[in-house]
Amino acid sequence: MSEFLKRTISGLLFVIVLVGAIYISHITFFILFLAITAATMLEFYHLGLKGKIRPQALMGIFIGIALFVWSYLYSSGRLELITLFGFIPFLVSIFVVELYRHQQKPMQNIAFTILGILYIALPFSLMNFISINGSSFKMEYNPSLLLAILFLVWANDTGAYIFGVSLGKHKMMPRISPKKSWEGFLGGIASTILVAWIISTILADIDTRHWLFVGFITSLMAVLGDLVESMFKRSIGVKDSGKFLPGHGGLLDRFDALIMVLPIVYAYFEVMMII
Repeated sequence: MSEFLKRTISGLLFVIVLVGAIYISHITFFILFLAITAATMLEFYHLGLKGKIRPQALMGIFIGIALFVWSYLYSSGRLELITLFGFIPFLVSIFVVELYRHQQKPMQNIAFTILGILYIALPFSLMNFISINGSSFKMEYNPSLLLAILFLVWANDTGAYIFGVSLGKHKMMPRISPKKSWEGFLGGIASTILVAWIISTILADIDTRHWLFVGFITSLMAVLGDLVESMFKRSIGVKDSGKFLPGHGGLLDRFDALIMVLPIVYAYFEVMMII
């Protein structure tokens, strides 16, 4: 089987599983992305090990899982906001535990552990607030917005790849990502805005101008997310974050754009009172 065919099949199956789990119910969404959060954080902490940093992987993943579960329960109306203070002892414990680990780079270890929580678990946790709106009496699950964001990210990735391969001549940031070009970047923006316009005709309860702007900021943040992860990998001399998907690399390689897009798009939705 050729590498291209292997990449196509694995990518298609991955999309089907993601879309299916999100669409079916809040339970399948919760289970899948709880697992993805933990697995992506594990990949990230393994990158740290390759860079000769010794993060507290188990502690970081535990806090990341707890944050995702908390955001699910809070957005469902089952917890009060004050329960968020329960994370303070866990965060403090990262510093305390490092006292007894006798590692050579305690500051880097603590920083990398906390970075994994902020960089991965926090964005994934925001998915609950985007798709779930509940109270103590009723929980409403609406996957439409979340699916729309995913399709915008994929549209940007596809458009940037097609335009980059066919027209790319001017390198965008060769020091970090030699294959990225300005032509691909502009193609990604055009593709994402087009898909955003199509989405606006389907989800007509949100004004078209909002969707077009969300498409634009999604393109920008998706590229930045990809470049940031490339910077991490290049700094420690690895090509892929893992080997989860044949031909695609690890989970962090697949979600690097999304985890940078989610906080900005969520903030826009909140400011514009869309969700």
